[in-house]
Amino acid sequence: MLETSDLSATLRMIGEENLDVRTVTLGVNLNRCVSDSPEQLAQRVYDRLCQTAERVVPVANEVGARYGVQIVNKRLAISSASILLERHAGNLDAAVALAKAMDRACETVGIDLLGGYSAAVHKGMTPGERTLIESLPKALSATKHVCSSINIGTTKAGINAGAVDLVSRKILETAEATKEQRGFGAAKIVVFANQPEDNPFMAGALLGAGEPDTVINVGVSGPGVVKRALDRLFAQNPNCTLDEIAEEIKHTAYRVTRVGELIGHEVATLLGVPFGILDLALAPTPRVGDSVGEIYQAMGISKLGAPGTTAAVMLLNDAVKKGGSFASSAVGGLSGAFIPVMEDHAIEEACTAGTLTLEKLEAMTAVCSVGLDMFLVPGDIAPETIAGMILDEAAIGVTNRKTTGVRVIPVPGAKNGDYVNFGGLFGAGTVTSPVCPDGSAMFVRHGGHIPAPIHSLSN
Repeated sequence: MLETSDLSATLRMIGEENLDVRTVTLGVNLNRCVSDSPEQLAQRVYDRLCQTAERVVPVANEVGARYGVQIVNKRLAISSASILLERHAGNLDAAVALAKAMDRACETVGIDLLGGYSAAVHKGMTPGERTLIESLPKALSATKHVCSSINIGTTKAGINAGAVDLVSRKILETAEATKEQRGFGAAKIVVFANQPEDNPFMAGALLGAGEPDTVINVGVSGPGVVKRALDRLFAQNPNCTLDEIAEEIKHTAYRVTRVGELIGHEVATLLGVPFGILDLALAPTPRVGDSVGEIYQAMGISKLGAPGTTAAVMLLNDAVKKGGSFASSAVGGLSGAFIPVMEDHAIEEACTAGTLTLEKLEAMTAVCSVGLDMFLVPGDIAPETIAGMILDEAAIGVTNRKTTGVRVIPVPGAKNGDYVNFGGLFGAGTVTSPVCPDGSAMFVRHGGHIPAPIHSLSN
């Protein structure tokens, strides 16, 4: 039983510490919409989404107003769209029409973003999955709300290097297709290893196999709350230990989790669908005071990227997970600390200053919740360089039995040092390259698979 009295301490902090429910995401299974006719498929998908999601926005707004908690985004996560394209293999027009139908449905019901224009190709690639990947430049340039995720590796299967090569080229083509928006289309593509099937956050939201027909998943974010909690701790005890810092983060994560679970259950009950999971992810926004990077600075990492930064990430991520797990038995998704460069002003400033490089970010991804996220690169970057970045991140995830992802954004016409602003939650940043952008092309072009690690044999 959830007691609202448990939430009082956190609710007092909402106004000044940027605590919000970042997203209420309705998962919708679309497999029943399959059709041999592209036109009928698109219409069935549109009708199913509109009928299922028509009350999401008003219900979320009602619940948020009742508890005084802002619910920032209302989103949809669908079953993998590649399944719907198996009967339309090679028909890119059918794939684009499907994406447009999803986009129209979002407009009709007031949904912010839709995730699940996706394919899982970690062990092989079906005709429908290849069609979806091939369609990404046209589909994402023709839609506003649709996001895509591609899973190219798992600890059990290894890494599909051939798929990585194809996806890398499509990322570049998508950026070029949206060059008038500085390559923004690529910001709606994330490439995963060990993709979770219940993640409510974009661009990787998906209703995976084994999930209910419809389900509510909630993403809560409170980096400002954690930062202010640490500020109070340091004011009381400037000489506190790392153990005490971890304890404070854990207790704060507990309170934030209780808020999210209450909101999620209320929304699910009013919609008449099951409550799935709470994703306790410290997902920053570009606002000052809503930054994960500021938490590391509060811990004593005055320059992000300095030795010790990775350890600070590990401490924060672990404490958040422990606090959330104690507060709820339904914690899932990507729960932990995100480090999206463009969406976190402190991390972006460190990258611009040069103290935080892509290579140091890669090290941090070994102990954070996702991977290389919202990282701007020059528009003339080689596809093999993007493929190498994806392979490196996938290797970290596959070996360590964790989720890693890459959301890299080539900016057409941009060079190192150029500044790009997407606005809103997507933020802004400086175009940066790997320290050594060349030299891996021969390795990447081998294709095939990187076999699963020996510890995948766990049965």
